[in-house]
Amino acid sequence: MAQAVRRRSLSPLALLNSDGKAHPKENSLALATVVLGLVAALTNFWPGLHMISSWTGLAGILVGGAGLMISVTTAERFLLVVGLGAAGVGFFLGVAHGGLWGGL
Repeated sequence: MAQAVRRRSLSPLALLNSDGKAHPKENSLALATVVLGLVAALTNFWPGLHMISSWTGLAGILVGGAGLMISVTTAERFLLVVGLGAAGVGFFLGVAHGGLWGGL
């Protein structure tokens, strides 16, 4: 019985390409959103870093919104929504601690 053999890529990004096609732009936007969201959320533990958290949170929201517009697979959308949530929390807490421009 002849069956098609599917070779799985060993790349961690292969999990995002569940349709079997490469999506480099979509994957990079999803990963950038997650990284920006993590930086924005983690820098909120130190109120003196409110400018970093608010600016990276704002960038994460913008990049994540653009990524959601062009995302193809469910895994990409999952990462984008998680990153957007973290970026939103980082942005709003950064603004609450002093804002984008340091309370000018």
